[in-house]
Amino acid sequence: MREILNALLKALKSLFQPKMLALVLWPVVLATILWGGLAFFFWSDWVAGLQGLIDHAAVHDFLGRHELSWVARAAATTLAIMVVVPLGVVTALLIAAVVAMPYMVRFVAERDYPGMELKRGGTMMGSIWNGLAGVFVFAVLWLLALPLWLFGPFALIVPVFLSAYLNQRLFRYDALADHASREEYQQVVERAGGRMYVLGGLLGLVQFVPFLNLLLPIYIGLAYIHFCLAELHALRTGIGIEV
Repeated sequence: MREILNALLKALKSLFQPKMLALVLWPVVLATILWGGLAFFFWSDWVAGLQGLIDHAAVHDFLGRHELSWVARAAATTLAIMVVVPLGVVTALLIAAVVAMPYMVRFVAERDYPGMELKRGGTMMGSIWNGLAGVFVFAVLWLLALPLWLFGPFALIVPVFLSAYLNQRLFRYDALADHASREEYQQVVERAGGRMYVLGGLLGLVQFVPFLNLLLPIYIGLAYIHFCLAELHALRTGIGIEV
């Protein structure tokens, strides 16, 4: 747990450096423009499509008999929001992971790990593939988990667990791509995989905090860079992670 808190604190310190602040809003702004634009043109079609699915479900007959058709319309709109909002968040994270991370890694490494050897086990294509695969798995899990939102406690628990998966999957590869060999990358994931999930879950909680969630994509990236480079340093030196 100490390593996780250490990464969170170091990431917070790095976040407020001028060079990192200049990156903060770009992933969120680009994702908002993309999905806001798509919603502007296709929102009615999306809601109508979901409404059609509900109309073909058995529950629609029940609602119709009890003059509650408005519930189906409200449900279609709610489902559309529940799909589009996560897509916006995921898009912002993907932009940060694939586009901003190389610059962020260089920034952190020069300041905190200036002597760390570069073994370049990762590639740009590997980063893109890792990001797309992670987003695909996340999307499938999100859709499968949608029914759980009907049960109060799960509406808070499910997003955190899914965020934990997505965060560690998107950012661990790019955090180590320049410095670790392929063998070292696998070793770091094996020895610290559980803690990467915990770190991702804690960072996922920030998405519920207004305004702070605007900083989230870059902050998550910085946290994983600090955590993963510290783990790589510990692996290479054979000693515990420095506090």
